[in-house]
Amino acid sequence: MRFDVRAGAVAAGLVVCAWALAESRGASAAAGARTHEIVIQALQYRPETLKVRRGDVVVWINKDPFPHTATAPKVFDSGSIVADGSWRFTATRAGVHPYICTLHPNMKGTLQVE
Repeated sequence: MRFDVRAGAVAAGLVVCAWALAESRGASAAAGARTHEIVIQALQYRPETLKVRRGDVVVWINKDPFPHTATAPKVFDSGSIVADGSWRFTATRAGVHPYICTLHPNMKGTLQVE
């Protein structure tokens, strides 16, 4: 059996092109992602409702002098966000996700992911 050098070079070139195309698509998707902030202050999430796209990052920033959480069962759970602390979440699951602070259940917010 003979190996055709030209056919091997063409095949290798196609693999490299496919890899480069996949990488550029991933980079452009990441470049299009935005970062949004939700401020926790005076026992409230502000904004109370936030609309984002899949791939966007949401940062909860705790401005209260005590801890809070941002918890949407089966979607995300920040755990305790200490005073002056923050927590980042990348939105990947489309839908309307109501969330609460498990330490202060009267605090409610909604994350809408398109």
